[in-house]
Amino acid sequence: MKNNRDVGNRLLVVKFGGSSLSNEEKIENAVSKVVKEVRKGTKIVVVVSAMGKTTDELIKFLDEASGGKAPPQDMDDLLSMGERTSARIFSAALKAHGVAACYLDPYDPDWPIITDDNFNNANPLLEESLERVRKVITELFKKGFVPVIPGFIGKTKDGRVTTLGRGGSDTTAFIVAHALNADQVILVTDVEGIMTADPKLIGNAEKLDIIDVERLIGLTDTGKKFIHRKALRYKPPHIDVKIISNKSESLEAEGTVITGGTPREITTSLVEYPSMAVTIVGKGLSRSHNVLKSIFDLLERNKNNLLGLSINQESVILYLPKEKVEETLKGLHGIVLRESDALALAVSPELALIKIKGAYLSETPGVISAASGALSSIGLNIYGLFTITSSIHIFVDWDSRFKALQSVEGSMKRLIEQSSY
Repeated sequence: MKNNRDVGNRLLVVKFGGSSLSNEEKIENAVSKVVKEVRKGTKIVVVVSAMGKTTDELIKFLDEASGGKAPPQDMDDLLSMGERTSARIFSAALKAHGVAACYLDPYDPDWPIITDDNFNNANPLLEESLERVRKVITELFKKGFVPVIPGFIGKTKDGRVTTLGRGGSDTTAFIVAHALNADQVILVTDVEGIMTADPKLIGNAEKLDIIDVERLIGLTDTGKKFIHRKALRYKPPHIDVKIISNKSESLEAEGTVITGGTPREITTSLVEYPSMAVTIVGKGLSRSHNVLKSIFDLLERNKNNLLGLSINQESVILYLPKEKVEETLKGLHGIVLRESDALALAVSPELALIKIKGAYLSETPGVISAASGALSSIGLNIYGLFTITSSIHIFVDWDSRFKALQSVEGSMKRLIEQSSY
């Protein structure tokens, strides 16, 4: 549920990425944005990354000095220096503009982001971190301070410094926003928002005004890292995130708003209606534009819902709901008779579709092998398997669907228990 605070009484968490702090002019621009908003009466928590490419340079220097053999704990202690320096500089700059500010440091006794000891890619202990953030930041607000927090950094329960991995400063911002029930998280970066395509590849790419987390994760599956997937785990579902350009004059600038959140669990479900696999065999089918166009034109005319598709040189396999498929089968057979590249058509028995869904499946090793192994152990064949962004679709024999579902559910439960999903 979103907050309904007055404009002058808002609470924002603002994260400045390294590219937004890479030189004196950009730092001044970043500080001025915060100052303008503070003077409106807005409460702000600032989260900062290391300036420019400081982290990359520190990694390079450490590798050269240690021959690439620096212990992970020592590496984290060194890498934290980039964000810690940024926090000190940003806090000092705010004070120079007449804003009461203070920075937090991981060696402070009340440092709020607590993690496990997985150095270089630590995982926040969420409940403890949320409790500490509430306590520490609320007290600083009461004293009239603008807190400046170095992102990317955590600390174990026994006081050792950790780093959160790629996208760690976003993770910090999301945890702070969650704890304080902020009105919005603003990520200030070197782009004006999330684009319809990579502008380096597509010249006329346009900015998206809004996108939900599940669709954003679908884009990160392609390798394009607008926000790293690990960070998105910690985005509060009820708090919007806005991405704006560091060239903008104000935090009120338009950008791309990210809505919603993602369930952390893996779910399994069974599609209630039966489906069928229609296989067309031939030669060079993946290059036969006539065959492929004819198939898709037919599906469009008959308004068929395509559940899955597999194309290679020798075959095209279509997974379709069984209902109202008779006319489509006749049409597909007509394509086989008409097109020389297509030789014959075959239809499977009734199939059931089992869906496995989870926002972070690609980060959980062994999901496919666990599911297929479970089905194999009870003697069930897989008629088709597809990975679709953050879900897996498995086709099995319709009459065995309930046994299959139970087996897959059990395998996912065991997998979760054995992993850090």
